[in-house]
Amino acid sequence: MPAYVVLGTQWGDEGKGRVVDLLAAHSDFVARYAGGDNAGHTIRVGDEVYKLHLVPSGVLHPGKRCAIGGGTVVNPLVLASELRELAERGIDISPERIMLAETAHIITPAHVALDKVNEAQRGDSAIGTTSRGIGPVYTDKAARTGLRAGLMRAPDLFIEKVKQHIEGKNRLLVDVYKTEPIDIDAALPDLHAAAAFLAPYLADVPLLLYQALQADKIVLCEGAQGTLLDIDHGIYPYVTSSSATVGGVITGLGIGPRYIERIIGVAKAFSTRVGGGPFPTELHDALGDRLRGTGANPWDEYGTTTGRPRRCGWLDTLVVRYAARINGLTELVITKLDVLSGFDALQVANSYTCNGAPVDTLPCELETHQDCQPIYQSIPGWQEDIMGVRSFSDLPSNAQSYVDYLEELTGLPVKTITVGPARAQTIER
Repeated sequence: MPAYVVLGTQWGDEGKGRVVDLLAAHSDFVARYAGGDNAGHTIRVGDEVYKLHLVPSGVLHPGKRCAIGGGTVVNPLVLASELRELAERGIDISPERIMLAETAHIITPAHVALDKVNEAQRGDSAIGTTSRGIGPVYTDKAARTGLRAGLMRAPDLFIEKVKQHIEGKNRLLVDVYKTEPIDIDAALPDLHAAAAFLAPYLADVPLLLYQALQADKIVLCEGAQGTLLDIDHGIYPYVTSSSATVGGVITGLGIGPRYIERIIGVAKAFSTRVGGGPFPTELHDALGDRLRGTGANPWDEYGTTTGRPRRCGWLDTLVVRYAARINGLTELVITKLDVLSGFDALQVANSYTCNGAPVDTLPCELETHQDCQPIYQSIPGWQEDIMGVRSFSDLPSNAQSYVDYLEELTGLPVKTITVGPARAQTIER
């Protein structure tokens, strides 16, 4: 009856979708527990590249059941489009294998408009949101004024509720933000069609997961974003609006903590971040550009959802250690180790100085965090191309030492290492 959790230990974009895709082969259910289509998971299967935003990454394995939990927020237009695109590529999208929680909250065009205007008004203090309506819909959820997916069982009633919702938001857009209102007549037909398309997918997801766990099925819980973007445990306010940490599994899927057996943290072999906020190990030079890549490949450091170039820097183990503590991680996966090939030396931050004082734990207050400077440990690099390596013992000795050092710093076993974007480019320990 185990549940396994996969979550990010940094600022998101660690390669969680890739890891979920690997583990899904040995799971029965894959369930997404938080976030919205601001997340993007890029997965390569053979010569095919898939970019998923709402549908769990396990969908690429035939026969695996997938669920979108109530902790997620769903734009019906995006989900319907994503499902249709998967069907066009030969993926089974039947409601028998893909389920949407009735309790998931719905993103409307008004949420998207409010997200954009809110971000614009922040000016130099912009958070760097994807402007997908995520913050406003979670605001409505907390205010108890949101619309939930179960309404789509009756598309006509759903559209009436959406119309009332947009009318209210239009008054806010016009009277407070002094911007153009949403064209309701233009928005409603597509939303009605999406609701009719998605209605068969609605399900009591917590009940289905409970039944699966009681039947000794393996449920793989898929997160979005990363620990440092968690609404409670990230560096506020430069966070997302949902629970990206392990607590989001329990609330977002409705399963009890006693079922969770493995909590797998995914860490990139270096650090990346999208959007605003402090990033102590960020590189603003040719080394940072080298880590980012050119964008010619789908797995270079450019946002899956937005296409924005990611900020890149050396690995910050204070961040990973913090994620280990907050989430109770049982193990680590290190992704993109291959990107570090060819560096003469690698730098790893294992402490900071903040306002002139040494710090070896992550400060969570923005004002303190902004003043932190990393203290680096220099690690010898390696020159060999490791993308063809399939066993840890075949890695260059300096690459092995790098992984061993990360285990020592974090106190966690590194069970899996990826050395390229393909499924087969994986080292299991």
